[in-house]
Amino acid sequence: MKTCKDYFNFKLVAKSDGSNARAGLFITPHGPIETPVFMPVGTNSAVKMLTMEQVLNTRAQIILNNSYHMYLRAGCDLIKKAGGLHQWQNWHKPILTDSGGFQIFSLSKLRKITEEGVHFSDPKNGSKHFISPEISMQIQEDLRADIIMAFDECAPYPCDYKHAKEAMDRTHRWLKRCFEAHKNPRQALFPIVQGAFFEDLRKEAAQTVSTYDAVGYAIGGVSVGEPTDVKNKIVEFTAPLLPEDKPRYLMGVGTPVDLINGVKYGVDMFDCVLATRNARHGTFFTYEGNKIIKNKEFEEDFLPLDSKCDCYACKNHTRAYIRHLYKTGEATAAVLLSIHNIHFLVNLMRDIRKSIIEGNFEEFSKELLEKF
Repeated sequence: MKTCKDYFNFKLVAKSDGSNARAGLFITPHGPIETPVFMPVGTNSAVKMLTMEQVLNTRAQIILNNSYHMYLRAGCDLIKKAGGLHQWQNWHKPILTDSGGFQIFSLSKLRKITEEGVHFSDPKNGSKHFISPEISMQIQEDLRADIIMAFDECAPYPCDYKHAKEAMDRTHRWLKRCFEAHKNPRQALFPIVQGAFFEDLRKEAAQTVSTYDAVGYAIGGVSVGEPTDVKNKIVEFTAPLLPEDKPRYLMGVGTPVDLINGVKYGVDMFDCVLATRNARHGTFFTYEGNKIIKNKEFEEDFLPLDSKCDCYACKNHTRAYIRHLYKTGEATAAVLLSIHNIHFLVNLMRDIRKSIIEGNFEEFSKELLEKF
């Protein structure tokens, strides 16, 4: 009988001498992923404002779909009948699905956590639902993503030690049930390290999840409202505790500075909705920091969004033109800014990977952080 090891493999290609930064190659059933990597988020089986061809043209290697949203709409049965997410949305590179845990736990007034699972109400129509670790595994098996996430409980920020430990312990009990329910060897199940912002809990969680011979591991429970220095401290502490020969995924983090720091701490995979969310609000990434397209300084600016970028938007349009589209309410502005922002982050990671392989990551990352 085949196992996940027959379909997945991770190899370290290079390591930085001055930090925990790594470059790797992650083999999946739908193709290889060169790490470190940024994963655009396709919440409702679409990266907002973009077609899959446009996402592909950003050089994205893998996308993330939200199983919670797929479960509610369009429904797992329909997507399963379509052949799974790859056929459903016409994306034939790797896909990662989250477990829905974060979305459910963010519905603090609409859900009830029990040992068995979580009862919650759909915030749009009030319909009642229940998801357990076993149901989460079935949902993600029906969606047929390459990488699936364990069902976990994400503690809020701030929270006291007792709450954080209870959530972590329940996450570990659910993790055991997730692995018992996980059946498809073509899907890699990643455990998630919780423990809020307490180092001893993070250490315990990392030790517990590492007892499972998983394909990869995730760091959850950050980017939940905490200050940046607190987030950085816990990621820097946690990442090296996870197995060195497996990919490490930092969930929900995606500013340029966060990506650079995360790589420096030893993280390989990142996702965040910020790239497209910022674009819809007129903010775009550049190597000189974030810019806001509606600002008057761009009214007669006939340069590309970023002079070092070769995305479709930068090769074909000027800041002045895109500002005009944004000011007049044309949706094309958000499309062009979304293309640029995703392309920027995807290719930032490619450049970081190259610097690790060439042995100059420390100098390269320092220059980038000074610019950002």
